[in-house]
Amino acid sequence: MQVLQVQLAVQADPSEVGRARRWVRARLKGHGLDPDAPVAETLVLVVSELVTNAVVHTGCPAVLRLSMPVPGARPAGDGAADPPGGVPVRVEVADASLVAPAPRHAGGDATNGRGLELVELLCARWGWYPDGSGKRVWCEIDPQDQGRPQECPVEPNAVFAL
Repeated sequence: MQVLQVQLAVQADPSEVGRARRWVRARLKGHGLDPDAPVAETLVLVVSELVTNAVVHTGCPAVLRLSMPVPGARPAGDGAADPPGGVPVRVEVADASLVAPAPRHAGGDATNGRGLELVELLCARWGWYPDGSGKRVWCEIDPQDQGRPQECPVEPNAVFAL
């Protein structure tokens, strides 16, 4: 399977998060994916969270990278089938901090602190590793899982208000 990799340099400015979202939508549309499809919405949200974390928590520029399978593209003579469930879309954000990302459990009234929880819930897998003088946070989204109900863990004493 051939993979298309595209990347965007992101400056250390919170307004860059909106630019990253627009860039992702444009790349997806250019790749032939409906920007309103569930997988596209998930990708935009995950990119928003990871780029926000990089920009806000490091105060340094970052690099956003998307890796997407090229539909129907196979090397000549390759009879291998795609893995079950399709090929995941990978999002990576590299920044200049060696500090590990730390998921937090935000309280009910908190206005932030849920980014990595969202990434964990929306992605098939995620992680990070040291990369040069910084780190790379990555996640993979399985397009086949999008649009299906997900099991959402709820705390036993959670209170919901309508």
